[in-house]
Amino acid sequence: MEGILPEGFAHWLIQASYFVAAILFIWGLKKMSHPRTARGGVVWAGIGMVVATVITFAEPGMHNYLLMTSAIFVGGILAWWTGKRVAMTDMPQMIALYNGMGGGSAAAIAAVELLRVHTGAGLTHDAFAARELAVLGALIGTVAFSGSLIAFAKLQGWMRKVYRFSGQQVLNGLIFLALIVLGFLLARTEFSSGAFYAFFVLALLIGILMTVPIGGADMPVVISLYNALTGLAVGFEGFVLQNPAMMIAGIVVGSAGTLLTQLMAKAMNRPISNVLFAGFGTGDDGGSGVEVTGSMKAIDPSDAAISMAYAEKVIIIPGYGMAVAQAQHKIWELTQELIKKGVKVSFAIHPVAGRMPGHMNVLLAEAGVPYDLIYDLEDINSQFANTDVALVIGANDVVNPAARKDTSSPIYGMPILDADKSRNVIVVKRGQGTGFSGIENLLFFEDNTRMCYGDAQDVAQKMIAGVKSV
Repeated sequence: MEGILPEGFAHWLIQASYFVAAILFIWGLKKMSHPRTARGGVVWAGIGMVVATVITFAEPGMHNYLLMTSAIFVGGILAWWTGKRVAMTDMPQMIALYNGMGGGSAAAIAAVELLRVHTGAGLTHDAFAARELAVLGALIGTVAFSGSLIAFAKLQGWMRKVYRFSGQQVLNGLIFLALIVLGFLLARTEFSSGAFYAFFVLALLIGILMTVPIGGADMPVVISLYNALTGLAVGFEGFVLQNPAMMIAGIVVGSAGTLLTQLMAKAMNRPISNVLFAGFGTGDDGGSGVEVTGSMKAIDPSDAAISMAYAEKVIIIPGYGMAVAQAQHKIWELTQELIKKGVKVSFAIHPVAGRMPGHMNVLLAEAGVPYDLIYDLEDINSQFANTDVALVIGANDVVNPAARKDTSSPIYGMPILDADKSRNVIVVKRGQGTGFSGIENLLFFEDNTRMCYGDAQDVAQKMIAGVKSV
């Protein structure tokens, strides 16, 4: 016995620790469901992960302690360093990257176990079922790994938004068929090294091919989907290793990610298959079929500030443009000045605003915006009709009336924030171009809309000065 504790005691301690870690995972996830307790939820889940990691050293038959400790130390230092340096605006790509690492880790575990089976050195418990789950975990984890890396590259600006070619779906189907055949071979005791390497190469390839055609407007759903796949892969590998902590953590992450993906797709009124295969958000959807009438009418920040200062109710709608300009602190400062003038100010958040689930909530929380001023779409949409000014900061598709008016639009039927129903709409935007999905926004041409051009942070600063001067 190569473990650091007597085998009987080690087994009892390990199982008890895994049980405690599972409770901490679930408790942490529950606390993450509300902004006020989310920070504590992250801490509790982190403690659970520490418990599960440390107790692994007590596993009977464990060795390579120096290698394990070195890997944990190096990984921890890199994660701490990057976490400190990455700006809030870059959080979506960091989430995509870390999620990909999780999927890659699950795939690496599966690869090691399959090689051990090939050499007759592993999987003595229900070996055939375990091999099947190892193959499934390898496939899902590898797809999540390569797909998440492509999502990272898109969000980071290293890759053009989309890459599509004729017959792409047919090619994907053929690769999937090949993966099924190779997976069946790997699930058997005897398999060739060629089949092993071909399986992982094709799995990497299908993750890439599935993600490159998807446009930026769908990235929040894609990130959530790959998060769910990573959790599922970890759960499968937990069964392969007979590790309860991995099973529970994987199931929790997989189920939570699946639910979030469904909610995100519902918020866009589109099925997951449409997100993965329709190419919305690619910029080549053809735009709106409704003829655009009118013109974009400009307004100076000082005039916009005066209209808000004399308003009774203002609703602020943040979008990715606010994140790019890092204007959240200035927007909160503007809000405080308006509140001092007696204006009732609220923030309206669309479920898919930004580039990851909860992106706008994270930015507003960083700026110190109180949670009771932030409302979800279903809670605030009815208030726009009684709103004097709707201030749109870098948002596009989530306020586009084409979702209600244009049956030929790719976003038709998607629930949007009803900013156009406000008495006045002020849109802060860098220029007159379309958003990430390439669809013309009908809101910008409405009679009650005024465009305030410029960098959101600079515009917000001028608005603050304008409000103070009133």
